[in-house]
Parts: sequence; C-alpha cells; structure tokens
Amino acid sequence: MPSKTIVIVNSTGRQGASLTRVASAVGFKVRAQLRSKDGLVAQELEGLQNVTLVVGSLEDEALVSKLFVGAQLAFVNTTLWGDEVAIGRSLADAAKKAGVAHYIYSSMPDHSVYGQGWPSLPLWSPKFAVENYVRQIGLTATFVYAGIYNNNFSSLPFPLFCMELQDDGSFQWKAPFHPDIPLPWLDAEHDVGPAVLQLLKDGPRKWASQRIALAFEILTPRQVCAAFSKGVGRPVRYSQGPIEIKVKTPAGYKEQLDALAQLFGKHQAPYFGPELTAPDVALQLWEGYRGMEEYAKEAFPVEERANGLTWMDD
Repeated sequence: MPSKTIVIVNSTGRQGASLTRVASAVGFKVRAQLRSKDGLVAQELEGLQNVTLVVGSLEDEALVSKLFVGAQLAFVNTTLWGDEVAIGRSLADAAKKAGVAHYIYSSMPDHSVYGQGWPSLPLWSPKFAVENYVRQIGLTATFVYAGIYNNNFSSLPFPLFCMELQDDGSFQWKAPFHPDIPLPWLDAEHDVGPAVLQLLKDGPRKWASQRIALAFEILTPRQVCAAFSKGVGRPVRYSQGPIEIKVKTPAGYKEQLDALAQLFGKHQAPYFGPELTAPDVALQLWEGYRGMEEYAKEAFPVEERANGLTWMDD
C-alpha cells in the first residue's frame, strides 16, 4: 500500500495537511495540490519526504486533467475558491478517467433534503451536490463528514468560535447552540490524517459508497467548556446567544452563519442529519484521537501564541 500514489487536493487545509503528513511519513507517494507556496504550512509540506507539490488553481483545466494520472488513491476537500460544484465535478471526472481506485471526498449534509423545514447551509450544500455527482458517475468513493474542529477556537474576535478572554482571566464562548444538546468534535490537525489513512488501508471493499461521520467526541457546549477549562486551567463559561460578527468575513460566510444559527439554534437539527451518528465508526478507524481537554492544554496555547497572543504568560 505505501508504494501507491495518493493525490491530496487542498493540501494546506487542516484536513489535507493532516493526511499529507501521515501519508508521507508511512511511505505513500503524495501528490499535494495547493493554490500557492505562500504560508508556513506550504513550506512545511514542501520539506516532507515523498511529497510532490502541484501548485495552481483547480479552475485550471490543464492542471486538473493531469492531476490524477498515475495515482491510485485520492483525498479531495473542495473549498469556496471558485465554483465549488463545477470544480468538484471536474475533479471527479478527471479521477475517474485516470482510474483512481479509491476516491475519498470530504462532504457535508444538505439538511433541506430531509423534509423537516431545515435550511441548507450555503457552504455545505455544494459539497453534498458534488457527493451526489461522484455517486452518479460511478467513481469508487467514500465520503467523510467532518465534525466541528476543536481548532476553530481562538481568542481572536472571529465569529462563532471566539473563546473570548475576560478581564478576570477567564474565557467565555458565546454561540447559538443549545447549551445541553450534544455536538460532534474532532481535532482536524491531529486526527483526520490517521483516520483517513485507515480508510485507505481498509480499501473500498469495506468502505465504498459509505458516509463516515468523522468526529471522536460528542459534547454539549457546556461539556466543551468544562473540558476546555480543565485544559487551560481557567474558568470557561458558555453563553447561548446570537453570532457576533466583529471582523471582516469571506464572501458568503455571513449567510452561512445566519443559516447555521437557524439550523442548529432555532431548529436544533442533528449536526450530520438524521442518518449519520458519531463517534463509533471514527473510533474504529483511529483510537488515538486528541480530545477537547488535551487540545485545550497542548495545542490551543501554541496556536494562540502563533497568532501573537500572550495571555498564557499571565
């Protein structure tokens, strides 16, 4: 298996970078697509053994047509750069033409299809449309649905997952989620790579056409704050409330946040929809996950310091 070539699309994202690190370490030949070599993650990936960078836009038809040639495996996480559905379809077509034996696509649900009056999330529904296209063309594929990243938390004033530092040194997380309804979580940097690697090792005979809920802990917002408090050694409080936007956000993200507040705040819909549950399958794939408390203790302060913050020195 490690002698095989895997194409990883969006390799500098948290999911793609996690898999690139793990796959290269165990000997896979990794063809890592990225938009540019700018940034620390791109520099890190360029220095890894067994990794060949493919730099360019996924709207470049020539790049996409050659991307999967000679590869047996692929992990694809499309993003909002360009027309995500058109890009997702072109990638799937190219992978099928190249004969990719196992295509793993990072999808998400479209809650509107369940007839419950739930809204679509505008940044999730394109992924679901791409998943349906992958199925339609008969590409041998598995679909991973990522839970909420532990890594989303920051004390910087980003919306939804701001762990706001208070004057007394404590933190407060304010979000529209009900305080006692469980949500799925994973440390994307630490755990996506090993879990997807196991999917690749098991192969399509076991996982073809299946949806995998990739989350290792199911925690309510109150439980998240309790675990976070143990990790950082400070009080952490949860407050249910509207999403506050204090910084400029990417195009389409405000609409995503508005729909998310409706879907999970007002309607209290299940995160992955009614058909998919966690964490049993994820734990079959990878037992060495990093939970919320460990993340808050080990990774959160490091990420905060990298962002120029110094609260951990107080």
